[in-house]
Formats: sequence, structure tokens, C-alpha cells
Amino acid sequence: MLERHEIETFLTLAEELHFGRTAERLRVTTGRISHVLRKLERRVGAPLFERTSRVVRITPIGARLADDLRPLVQGIEDAVRRAVEAGRGITGELRVAFVGESTAPVLARAVAVFTERHPECVVHVHEAPLATTRSSLRDGSIDVLIASYPFDGMANGPALLHERRVLAVAADHPLAGAESVSLEVLGDHPVVQYPAVTSAAFKRDRTPDRTPSGRPVPKGPTGGTFSELLSLVAMGRGVLPVGELSRRYHPRPDLAYVPIHDAPPILRGPVWREGNDTERVREFVRAAVDANPGTGG
Repeated sequence: MLERHEIETFLTLAEELHFGRTAERLRVTTGRISHVLRKLERRVGAPLFERTSRVVRITPIGARLADDLRPLVQGIEDAVRRAVEAGRGITGELRVAFVGESTAPVLARAVAVFTERHPECVVHVHEAPLATTRSSLRDGSIDVLIASYPFDGMANGPALLHERRVLAVAADHPLAGAESVSLEVLGDHPVVQYPAVTSAAFKRDRTPDRTPSGRPVPKGPTGGTFSELLSLVAMGRGVLPVGELSRRYHPRPDLAYVPIHDAPPILRGPVWREGNDTERVREFVRAAVDANPGTGG
């Protein structure tokens, strides 16, 4: 069995490809690095690195070993971290956010339950702009986001809010007085577009390229925020499928919301970066589920 310091030495050298930098990072001598590597290569029975006086290259066998070891080491570190967190209890700070007014009550209920259960953990609440939701999760400035699905590239779920879809149109639009419409009408009118930073899966869900029958959907202008999207609709620049809670949170005399009778519901819930699955995050998601049973549109 490989010892931890052997694995750490090997993976650090595989990353740095330089004995001096590896020794500096591990706070040992280059001779120690060489000794550990020779011992490891004898055990494997093959060279793991090709080294000359000028360059260090990892061999195919070494590269394969590094690829196999990294997730195992990460798994061990995650397990230890979770055990430490469980032993200490939920403390520290948690940064949570919501996107859009309709998710704010969901988040507020989750924060109330989480804070009651874990009073030693300070929760910071923010509203996340549409354009920075993904980057905020990636850089760690937000730990958990309550947002719309699909949110590809992130861990998410379960859905806490199920909201029927309606079509936002200008108040004087020909469809404004309709009892309901089909998704097929998207092929007859320009559809206002979400900003480019929005994920591809989300855009396909909200503003599809084609109707269910395969007709192309004409693209309207792009808005940077949800209010801008609705303003473009109100000015007659296009239509936009949205959740029916928009009636409550964005009532405007220059807009009408028409039910879409054949569209699936919009789902909203917790989203977080997959590598950020700390005990705090898991406990907050659990609190969010318990605080929002049977939430609907």
C-alpha cells in the first residue's frame, strides 16, 4: 500500500514537473523527492517520469497513475472534511442568494429553518443578478442559489417551486385577450431572448429554437435583466414565456400574461457548485426542503 507522503509527492511532481518546485511546496529537499520517486518506481516496476538536466516529463504510466489517484485522494479529503464538520457542528458563514422575486420567499423560509437549527452559522442573504449567477457560484461568493432549472454544470435539486407557464405579451397584442395559447404560437411571433451568459439548457427551455411541431421560432431582441425582458415585451418587440408568478411580482398595465396550456411547469430550487458540497450546504438544502413542503405556483 502506498503511504500518504508518497502519493502527495508523486501527485505534486506530476503537477509541477519540476523537482525544485515540488520540494519547495512540500517543504523537503530535492533529494527527498528523488528518494521517494525511486522507491515508488521500484514498486510500480516502470518509470513514472522521464527526467533530464533540463526537463521533467511524466510517462504514460505515470499519467495514468496520477489520473487514478487524484479522485481517490480528493474523496479521502472530502470524507475527512465532512467528519470534521460533523464533529464541530454547523458553524462559520454561509452565503445564499435568490434570483427573481418569486424565489425570495422560498429562500426566506429556508433561512429561517436553517438558522433555528444551526444558530452558530451566520447566513448572508443576497439577490443574485441574472448575469452573474454562474460566476458567483464558481468563485465561491455564493454557496447556494435558489434559481430556475435547468441550471447545467451545477449540482441542484430537489425542485421546491413548481410554476405553470404563461406567455408575457404586450397589453395591446392580438394574443392578450386569449383564454390560453399553445407553444406553437412561438413560431408566429419573435421571442425576446435571455442574455448570452445564461446557460444553453436554460435558454432552450425558456426560449426554444423550434416549436413542438418543428417550426422555427423567430428570435427577438435580448434583454440584460428580467425587467428589461419584460419592457421589451411591453414595447411590442416580442413575446416571452415566463412563470405565472410573474403576474404577482411583475404586474404592469402594459403587459398581459396568457396561460400556455401545453407547456411543462417551470421548476425552481437550490443550486450549488458540485465541489462545494460542505456540511453547511447540505444542511441548508435539507432545511430548504423541510421549509417548503408542497410549494406550488
